[in-house]
Amino acid sequence: MARPPGRALRVGGHSYPLVLPKIRDPRLHVAAVVITIHTLGQVGLHFQVSVPQILAAVLTTAIIGVAVSFRATRTIVWPASAMLTGSGVALILRVPTTPPGDHWSTHKWYVFAGVAAFSLLTKHVIRYRGGPLFNPSNVGLVVAFLVLGGTRVEPLDFWWAPLNGWMITAYAVILVGGLLITRRLRLLALAATFWIALAIGLGLLANSGHCITARWAFTPVCGFGYWRAIMTSPELMIFLFFMITDPKTVPKGRVGRVVFGLLVAVTSVLLMAPQTTEFGTKIALLGGLVLVCASRPLIDRLVPLPGSAEDRLGRFAMAVVGGGTTPRIAQRMARLALVGAAAAVVGVGVVAAGTSAREVVGDDAEEVIGRVPHDVNPSTFPTISVDQGVLDWNHEISGAGAQQIVLTLAENLELETQALLRDDTAVLEAVDHGDRLEQMQGRLLDARATGTTVIERYQIDDVHVTLLVPFGRQDGLSLGLESTGTVTTETYDEAGKLQSSDSSPFASTFVLRRATGGRWLNVAQLPLDAAP
Repeated sequence: MARPPGRALRVGGHSYPLVLPKIRDPRLHVAAVVITIHTLGQVGLHFQVSVPQILAAVLTTAIIGVAVSFRATRTIVWPASAMLTGSGVALILRVPTTPPGDHWSTHKWYVFAGVAAFSLLTKHVIRYRGGPLFNPSNVGLVVAFLVLGGTRVEPLDFWWAPLNGWMITAYAVILVGGLLITRRLRLLALAATFWIALAIGLGLLANSGHCITARWAFTPVCGFGYWRAIMTSPELMIFLFFMITDPKTVPKGRVGRVVFGLLVAVTSVLLMAPQTTEFGTKIALLGGLVLVCASRPLIDRLVPLPGSAEDRLGRFAMAVVGGGTTPRIAQRMARLALVGAAAAVVGVGVVAAGTSAREVVGDDAEEVIGRVPHDVNPSTFPTISVDQGVLDWNHEISGAGAQQIVLTLAENLELETQALLRDDTAVLEAVDHGDRLEQMQGRLLDARATGTTVIERYQIDDVHVTLLVPFGRQDGLSLGLESTGTVTTETYDEAGKLQSSDSSPFASTFVLRRATGGRWLNVAQLPLDAAP
């Protein structure tokens, strides 16, 4: 970057040249987009990240960037690239235990500072042909997620909020800014190749019935819903426009960039195939770029030299289908064709390997439920109210829809009682999931061991339906049924004879989720003030 004459900064009696970015610097344009998204996240999208956490990442990279430049050139340079690394880390990194809605929380700010510092240092330590081998924020985030694990850190969700005004604004900022910047950097062909190849690969997975659990969905995200959710995700757009299109970490030639985008898509799909959670799927997407960046020295050997006569997409395509005119290009195309064939074979294998990520919802649960009496008198329905946050996510959960969910809760509670009295694990598995299932199975084992069975019968008077967005793990979206009424605790002996009965008021939040894609299942019971 050229230094304007006469611009300097005096520090401790010494004058040092000062270099500031120009207004046409693409890094400033990228920064403007990222800062806008950060602002929207704080104001309207309810990002689970605080201003001090963001500043910890940005300021840490800024200090390191200034120090590295000063040490090398004795010049004070505005750390535009370094700060982009920090803001990119803060945009995607999340600490699950951050207090929701607290914009000024300093909770574990050092995690953001540490991940940002590590990310930036990879830029200066791992070099290839005079530049960074990896996109700094990309490799730093992947390492952080793999090393620290999902209980300590997690990535930003694929979906941020319902499609409201804030989300539409975010889309506009990402798409307009991304297209303009990518076009100016002549990386549109790379971006388009990646998106098209990823769409084809994920289409193959989606068609096989691939599913993941996600914090923003009530049910497992499967099939076309899986494809649509990822391919139209604002998070994917950020990855597309501002991470894989880093001009310093992609091949220089036209052909090399297209091949690079294709390989990132293929690698990401291969890694995403066996994943069953949003956490694993997001790391797989980011990890695809890390692996392909690591392979860039090999890619550069296989593709035409930048600026050479062969470095033309049309000529390259002709060579791939047998139109090469020189032995050298023919050899390169043969190698690439071999790699393509191998990728196709692996792709077929990945569909089979992704079996664990396919949700099969059968009729077994309903058959089990049908053999146990669980009638609920509709005249005993409680008063039901629905929080606006629930309606924002799904307007059908109101009126009759809310009544049906409350009815399902009442049936589930009665079926739990019957399962304990009948010593029937299958019934529990048909109506419970997760923590609730483990809890009830534990009670069943205790009843077998002691010969004493304790059950609760609930008379619910009032229910307020709320939305529970889990923090601490990227699990499915749940409904919280804040309930009050009367609970009758009954104790039975080994022969099934009632020994005691006691009634008292209760106040609990019953957590329900369509964890298998079918029936609403009980997943937890929490004190009324303890729901996340």
